[in-house]
Amino acid sequence: MKIFNGKKEAEKILKKLKKQIKEKKLKPKLVVFLVGKNKASEVYVSLKQKAAEKIGVNFVLKRYSVSVSEKELVSEIKKANKDRQVSGIIVQLPLPKKFNPDKIISKIDPKKDADGFCKENVSGVLVGKNFSDPVLPKVIFYTAKKALGEKLKNKKIVALVNSKVFALGLKNFFEANKINIFTVVCKGLSKNSIKKHTKEADVLISVLGRPNFITADMLKQNVVLIDAGIAKAKGKIYGDVCFSSIKQKASFITPVPGGIGPLTVAFLMENVVFSS
Repeated sequence: MKIFNGKKEAEKILKKLKKQIKEKKLKPKLVVFLVGKNKASEVYVSLKQKAAEKIGVNFVLKRYSVSVSEKELVSEIKKANKDRQVSGIIVQLPLPKKFNPDKIISKIDPKKDADGFCKENVSGVLVGKNFSDPVLPKVIFYTAKKALGEKLKNKKIVALVNSKVFALGLKNFFEANKINIFTVVCKGLSKNSIKKHTKEADVLISVLGRPNFITADMLKQNVVLIDAGIAKAKGKIYGDVCFSSIKQKASFITPVPGGIGPLTVAFLMENVVFSS
Protein backbone atom coordinates (compact mmCIF):
# COMPACT_ATOMS: atom_id res chain seq x y z
CA MET A 1 0.00 0.00 0.00
CA LYS A 2 1.32 3.42 -0.96
CA ILE A 3 0.84 6.19 1.61
CA PHE A 4 0.57 9.57 -0.08
CA ASN A 5 2.88 12.28 1.26
CA GLY A 6 0.79 15.44 1.05
CA LYS A 7 3.39 17.53 2.85
CA LYS A 8 6.05 16.71 0.26
CA GLU A 9 3.72 17.50 -2.65
CA ALA A 10 2.64 20.76 -1.02
CA GLU A 11 6.25 21.83 -0.54
CA LYS A 12 6.89 21.38 -4.28
CA ILE A 13 3.93 23.61 -5.15
CA LEU A 14 4.85 26.28 -2.60
CA LYS A 15 8.45 26.32 -3.81
CA LYS A 16 7.26 26.84 -7.38
CA LEU A 17 4.93 29.65 -6.31
CA LYS A 18 7.69 31.40 -4.35
CA LYS A 19 9.90 31.34 -7.43
CA GLN A 20 7.07 32.65 -9.60
CA ILE A 21 6.35 35.54 -7.23
CA LYS A 22 10.02 36.52 -7.22
CA GLU A 23 10.62 36.18 -10.97
CA LYS A 24 7.44 38.03 -12.01
CA LYS A 25 7.77 40.58 -9.19
CA LEU A 26 4.22 39.88 -8.08
CA LYS A 27 2.66 41.38 -4.97
CA PRO A 28 -0.09 38.92 -3.99
CA LYS A 29 -2.23 39.84 -1.00
CA LEU A 30 -4.61 37.54 0.87
CA VAL A 31 -7.27 38.89 3.25
CA VAL A 32 -8.80 36.41 5.71
CA PHE A 33 -11.97 37.16 7.67
CA LEU A 34 -12.17 35.27 10.97
CA VAL A 35 -15.28 35.62 13.13
CA GLY A 36 -15.46 34.34 16.70
CA LYS A 37 -13.15 31.92 18.48
CA ASN A 38 -13.13 28.44 16.97
CA LYS A 39 -10.03 26.40 17.87
CA ALA A 40 -9.99 24.45 14.60
CA SER A 41 -10.38 27.66 12.59
CA GLU A 42 -7.50 29.24 14.50
CA VAL A 43 -5.28 26.29 13.52
CA TYR A 44 -6.31 26.42 9.85
CA VAL A 45 -5.77 30.17 9.64
CA SER A 46 -2.35 29.79 11.25
CA LEU A 47 -1.33 27.19 8.65
CA LYS A 48 -2.47 29.48 5.84
CA GLN A 49 -0.55 32.38 7.34
CA LYS A 50 2.66 30.35 7.61
CA ALA A 51 2.38 29.19 3.99
CA ALA A 52 1.65 32.73 2.77
CA GLU A 53 4.60 34.25 4.60
CA LYS A 54 6.86 31.42 3.41
CA ILE A 55 6.32 32.21 -0.27
CA GLY A 56 5.90 35.98 -0.14
CA VAL A 57 2.14 36.50 -0.01
CA ASN A 58 1.03 39.51 2.04
CA PHE A 59 -1.30 37.96 4.64
CA VAL A 60 -3.89 40.17 6.34
CA LEU A 61 -6.06 38.69 9.09
CA LYS A 62 -9.25 40.57 9.98
CA ARG A 63 -10.65 39.33 13.30
CA TYR A 64 -14.18 39.98 14.50
CA SER A 65 -16.06 39.03 17.64
CA VAL A 66 -19.31 37.08 17.37
CA SER A 67 -21.14 40.34 18.02
CA VAL A 68 -20.22 41.70 14.58
CA SER A 69 -23.29 42.24 12.40
CA GLU A 70 -23.81 40.60 9.03
CA LYS A 71 -24.12 44.05 7.49
CA GLU A 72 -20.73 45.11 8.86
CA LEU A 73 -19.04 41.90 7.74
CA VAL A 74 -20.46 42.21 4.23
CA SER A 75 -19.37 45.84 4.10
CA GLU A 76 -15.78 44.84 4.92
CA ILE A 77 -15.82 42.09 2.29
CA LYS A 78 -17.01 44.58 -0.33
CA LYS A 79 -14.14 46.91 0.60
CA ALA A 80 -11.68 44.06 0.00
CA ASN A 81 -13.38 43.32 -3.34
CA LYS A 82 -12.76 46.90 -4.47
CA ASP A 83 -9.16 47.03 -3.23
CA ARG A 84 -6.97 46.44 -6.28
CA GLN A 85 -4.08 45.32 -4.08
CA VAL A 86 -6.10 42.37 -2.75
CA SER A 87 -5.61 39.20 -4.80
CA GLY A 88 -7.58 36.76 -2.68
CA ILE A 89 -10.27 36.74 -0.01
CA ILE A 90 -11.25 34.01 2.44
CA VAL A 91 -14.08 33.90 4.95
CA GLN A 92 -12.94 31.21 7.35
CA LEU A 93 -15.63 28.60 7.97
CA PRO A 94 -17.50 27.65 10.05
CA LEU A 95 -19.10 30.98 10.86
CA PRO A 96 -21.07 31.46 14.10
CA LYS A 97 -24.64 30.12 13.85
CA LYS A 98 -26.28 33.53 13.46
CA PHE A 99 -24.72 33.95 10.01
CA ASN A 100 -25.84 32.47 6.69
CA PRO A 101 -22.51 31.24 5.25
CA ASP A 102 -23.82 30.94 1.68
CA LYS A 103 -24.99 34.54 1.77
CA ILE A 104 -21.67 35.78 3.18
CA ILE A 105 -19.57 33.77 0.69
CA SER A 106 -21.70 35.06 -2.20
CA LYS A 107 -20.50 38.59 -1.44
CA ILE A 108 -16.89 37.72 -2.36
CA ASP A 109 -15.81 38.71 -5.88
CA PRO A 110 -15.55 35.29 -7.66
CA LYS A 111 -12.17 36.32 -9.11
CA LYS A 112 -10.85 36.90 -5.57
CA ASP A 113 -12.51 33.85 -4.07
CA ALA A 114 -9.38 32.00 -2.92
CA ASP A 115 -11.27 28.94 -1.65
CA GLY A 116 -13.43 28.69 -4.76
CA PHE A 117 -16.66 28.58 -2.73
CA CYS A 118 -18.68 31.14 -4.74
CA LYS A 119 -21.48 29.65 -6.84
CA GLU A 120 -19.73 30.74 -10.06
CA ASN A 121 -16.71 28.64 -9.07
CA VAL A 122 -18.63 25.72 -7.56
CA SER A 123 -20.86 25.47 -10.64
CA GLY A 124 -17.83 25.30 -12.88
CA VAL A 125 -18.26 28.64 -14.65
CA LEU A 126 -14.67 29.56 -13.86
CA VAL A 127 -13.13 26.08 -13.65
CA GLY A 128 -9.88 25.89 -15.58
CA LYS A 129 -9.22 29.63 -15.44
CA ASN A 130 -6.07 30.98 -13.80
CA PHE A 131 -7.87 31.74 -10.58
CA SER A 132 -10.60 30.58 -8.25
CA ASP A 133 -10.63 26.88 -9.08
CA PRO A 134 -12.49 25.31 -6.14
CA VAL A 135 -9.61 24.21 -3.92
CA LEU A 136 -10.79 20.93 -2.39
CA PRO A 137 -12.12 19.42 -5.65
CA LYS A 138 -8.84 20.43 -7.30
CA VAL A 139 -6.79 18.79 -4.53
CA ILE A 140 -8.85 15.59 -4.72
CA PHE A 141 -8.49 15.43 -8.50
CA TYR A 142 -4.74 16.11 -8.28
CA THR A 143 -4.32 13.29 -5.74
CA ALA A 144 -6.37 10.83 -7.78
CA LYS A 145 -4.17 11.59 -10.80
CA LYS A 146 -1.07 11.05 -8.67
CA ALA A 147 -2.42 7.65 -7.69
CA LEU A 148 -3.47 6.36 -11.10
CA GLY A 149 -2.37 8.76 -13.85
CA GLU A 150 -4.21 8.18 -17.15
CA LYS A 151 -5.71 4.95 -15.77
CA LEU A 152 -8.10 7.13 -13.77
CA LYS A 153 -10.31 7.50 -16.87
CA ASN A 154 -11.24 3.82 -16.77
CA LYS A 155 -11.97 3.57 -13.04
CA LYS A 156 -15.22 3.67 -11.11
CA ILE A 157 -14.90 6.75 -8.88
CA VAL A 158 -17.28 7.17 -5.95
CA ALA A 159 -17.33 10.20 -3.65
CA LEU A 160 -19.06 10.30 -0.26
CA VAL A 161 -20.07 13.86 0.64
CA ASN A 162 -22.33 15.73 3.06
CA SER A 163 -23.90 18.33 0.78
CA LYS A 164 -25.41 18.64 -2.68
CA VAL A 165 -23.48 21.87 -3.24
CA PHE A 166 -20.11 20.19 -2.70
CA ALA A 167 -21.23 17.16 -4.72
CA LEU A 168 -21.94 19.51 -7.64
CA GLY A 169 -18.59 21.27 -7.29
CA LEU A 170 -16.69 17.98 -7.21
CA LYS A 171 -18.63 16.52 -10.13
CA ASN A 172 -18.16 19.64 -12.25
CA PHE A 173 -14.43 19.77 -11.61
CA PHE A 174 -13.87 16.13 -12.55
CA GLU A 175 -16.08 16.38 -15.62
CA ALA A 176 -14.28 19.57 -16.71
CA ASN A 177 -11.21 17.34 -16.77
CA LYS A 178 -13.10 14.64 -18.70
CA ILE A 179 -13.34 12.18 -15.82
CA ASN A 180 -16.63 10.65 -14.65
CA ILE A 181 -17.46 10.55 -10.94
CA PHE A 182 -20.45 9.27 -8.96
CA THR A 183 -21.33 11.29 -5.86
CA VAL A 184 -23.32 10.04 -2.86
CA VAL A 185 -24.82 12.62 -0.51
CA CYS A 186 -24.71 10.59 2.72
CA LYS A 187 -26.89 12.71 4.97
CA GLY A 188 -29.70 10.49 6.27
CA LEU A 189 -28.33 7.29 4.67
CA SER A 190 -27.58 4.14 6.68
CA LYS A 191 -24.12 2.61 6.61
CA ASN A 192 -25.49 -0.37 4.65
CA SER A 193 -26.91 1.96 2.00
CA ILE A 194 -23.57 3.70 1.68
CA LYS A 195 -21.73 0.37 1.61
CA LYS A 196 -23.57 -0.64 -1.58
CA HIS A 197 -21.81 2.21 -3.37
CA THR A 198 -18.39 1.90 -1.72
CA LYS A 199 -18.09 -1.80 -2.61
CA GLU A 200 -18.20 -0.84 -6.30
CA ALA A 201 -15.52 1.85 -6.13
CA ASP A 202 -12.07 1.52 -7.67
CA VAL A 203 -11.42 4.98 -6.26
CA LEU A 204 -13.24 6.01 -3.09
CA ILE A 205 -13.25 9.65 -2.01
CA SER A 206 -14.64 10.47 1.43
CA VAL A 207 -15.38 14.01 2.65
CA LEU A 208 -17.67 13.27 5.60
CA GLY A 209 -15.83 14.21 8.79
CA ARG A 210 -16.85 10.91 10.45
CA PRO A 211 -13.94 9.40 12.42
CA ASN A 212 -12.94 5.89 11.20
CA PHE A 213 -16.20 5.48 9.27
CA ILE A 214 -14.71 3.61 6.30
CA THR A 215 -13.72 0.04 7.20
CA ALA A 216 -12.34 -2.89 5.20
CA ASP A 217 -15.72 -4.62 4.79
CA MET A 218 -16.94 -1.60 2.78
CA LEU A 219 -14.19 -1.84 0.15
CA LYS A 220 -13.12 -3.86 -2.87
CA GLN A 221 -9.56 -5.16 -3.13
CA ASN A 222 -6.82 -2.69 -4.22
CA VAL A 223 -9.06 0.34 -3.87
CA VAL A 224 -7.54 3.84 -4.01
CA LEU A 225 -8.65 5.76 -0.91
CA ILE A 226 -8.70 9.56 -0.85
CA ASP A 227 -9.58 10.61 2.68
CA ALA A 228 -10.56 14.28 2.74
CA GLY A 229 -12.56 14.02 5.94
CA ILE A 230 -11.28 15.41 9.20
CA ALA A 231 -12.67 15.25 12.71
CA LYS A 232 -11.37 15.74 16.22
CA ALA A 233 -12.16 13.27 18.99
CA LYS A 234 -10.55 12.92 22.43
CA GLY A 235 -7.86 15.42 21.50
CA LYS A 236 -6.79 13.54 18.36
CA ILE A 237 -7.37 14.20 14.66
CA TYR A 238 -8.99 11.44 12.62
CA GLY A 239 -9.93 10.91 9.01
CA ASP A 240 -12.97 9.10 7.62
CA VAL A 241 -10.93 5.95 6.95
CA CYS A 242 -10.07 3.49 9.70
CA PHE A 243 -6.42 3.21 8.75
CA SER A 244 -5.64 0.03 10.73
CA SER A 245 -8.63 -1.74 9.17
CA ILE A 246 -7.91 -1.14 5.48
CA LYS A 247 -4.21 -2.03 5.24
CA GLN A 248 -4.85 -5.29 3.40
CA LYS A 249 -7.45 -3.80 1.05
CA ALA A 250 -6.11 -0.46 -0.20
CA SER A 251 -3.41 0.06 -2.81
CA PHE A 252 -3.14 3.81 -2.07
CA ILE A 253 -4.29 6.06 0.75
CA THR A 254 -4.06 9.69 1.79
CA PRO A 255 -3.34 9.79 5.54
CA VAL A 256 -4.98 12.15 8.04
CA PRO A 257 -3.21 14.31 9.02
CA GLY A 258 -0.52 14.90 6.38
CA GLY A 259 -2.39 13.99 3.21
CA ILE A 260 -5.05 16.25 1.72
CA GLY A 261 -4.65 19.08 4.29
CA PRO A 262 -1.23 20.46 3.29
CA LEU A 263 -2.16 20.34 -0.40
CA THR A 264 -5.35 22.30 0.28
CA VAL A 265 -3.28 25.16 1.71
CA ALA A 266 -0.85 24.99 -1.23
CA PHE A 267 -3.58 25.16 -3.88
CA LEU A 268 -5.28 27.97 -2.01
CA MET A 269 -2.03 29.92 -2.29
CA GLU A 270 -1.89 29.05 -5.98
CA ASN A 271 -5.29 30.73 -6.48
CA VAL A 272 -4.05 33.84 -4.69
CA VAL A 273 -0.86 34.04 -6.75
CA PHE A 274 -2.60 33.38 -10.06
CA SER A 275 -5.10 36.17 -9.44
CA SER A 276 -2.47 38.72 -8.41
